[in-house]
Amino acid sequence: MPVQIDATTHRCTLIGAERTLEAEGVQIEIITDEQLRMSVALLEDLRVPITEAEADALTVAGARDSRKHLKASVPGSVI
Repeated sequence: MPVQIDATTHRCTLIGAERTLEAEGVQIEIITDEQLRMSVALLEDLRVPITEAEADALTVAGARDSRKHLKASVPGSVI
């Protein structure tokens, strides 16, 4: 799991491929990566792809939710 959240302190740990960062939940931003078609947690220059459940948990810990909904624009799209 690329995200660990301490529910008591709202300190969050993002685990990337090459490094791990820890911060208060309010320092994290959640965006939608249109190429990956999934949510990504941002902290400093670390980008960690996350599930929607992890994104929701981060917002509870105070992360800024900048996700946007993607819409199907091509017939037969998986979205």
